[in-house]
Amino acid sequence: MARELELGLDTFGDVTRGQDGNPVPYPQVIRNVIAEAVLADEVGVDFIGVGEHHRDDFAVSAPETVLAAIAGQTKRIRLGSAVTVLSSDDPVRVYQRFATLDAASDGRAEVILGRGSFTESFPLFGYELSDYERLFEEKLDLFSELIKEGPVTWSGSTRPGLTGHEVYPKTHGGRLKTWIGVGGSPESVVRAARYGMPLMLAIIGGDPARFAPYVDLYHRALTQLGQPTLPIGVHSPGYIADSDEQAREELWPDNRIMRDRIGRERGWGPTTRAEFDQEADSGSLYVGSPETVARKIATTAQTLGIDRFDMKYSAGPLPHEKLMHSIELYGTKVIPMVREMLA
Repeated sequence: MARELELGLDTFGDVTRGQDGNPVPYPQVIRNVIAEAVLADEVGVDFIGVGEHHRDDFAVSAPETVLAAIAGQTKRIRLGSAVTVLSSDDPVRVYQRFATLDAASDGRAEVILGRGSFTESFPLFGYELSDYERLFEEKLDLFSELIKEGPVTWSGSTRPGLTGHEVYPKTHGGRLKTWIGVGGSPESVVRAARYGMPLMLAIIGGDPARFAPYVDLYHRALTQLGQPTLPIGVHSPGYIADSDEQAREELWPDNRIMRDRIGRERGWGPTTRAEFDQEADSGSLYVGSPETVARKIATTAQTLGIDRFDMKYSAGPLPHEKLMHSIELYGTKVIPMVREMLA
């Protein structure tokens, strides 16, 4: 590995199950996410990402506000989105909110821009799904100008243009670190290279090695476009317990609830335990004991040559207390093991 692998965590603020078996109220879920991030900072995790959703099974619709609360209670962990749905937001306001977070956290803010895997934000904010591609392309183009932190002149069809406008606040470092989240299309990979932004691959199923062509495409595109070498990250789901058997038995019921709920919306059939075990054995589900998860992360890092791995540690109604133990094991055991394996 050319650089030491960064190891982070992601959460979508899933509505979890309380000790009484009922869904935890949204305010408490948000407070729990903050507590989880504070623990992640304490145990040495490099990054915490908070997702943006606008539906009843996720509590976080304003990640920057949650991240600001986390910033006030942490010291070193980097803070970002997972992802910011740029298509249905205003690029100027997104930049301003994250530049403000960067100031509040003493330079620890990042933003991961994406189109999102859900579409609830489009009707909520008055956008047409038929404009899905155009919205993202135009707004990303504007955002790429904003992070240069100079006068912005830009025009498009999705928002009013700008003519020599200055946008504030400026960041101390002079540029907000901005990733592009990609689900696996070649066009999206090349787009990230064209704008000179780091690439975050969302690998949520199948053998991670199948994304090697996208990594190669990104490197080739950067070279052809005259861009410098930029980081590549991977986001995948996972869960850690004291043993492999315990991790699978604890995760499976709630993983099934989450997978089948989304599947009903998207026309997928019910998932099976065999599919779950296959993903755990050879796919993109990082579930098991610390040693098992560490070995799997190290293998992915070596196979794809990545610079950061972020594990999506929340899983539907899986309780907060179990998530806290998983985070503790990730920081105190998995991260040191991965670093040793890659040394």
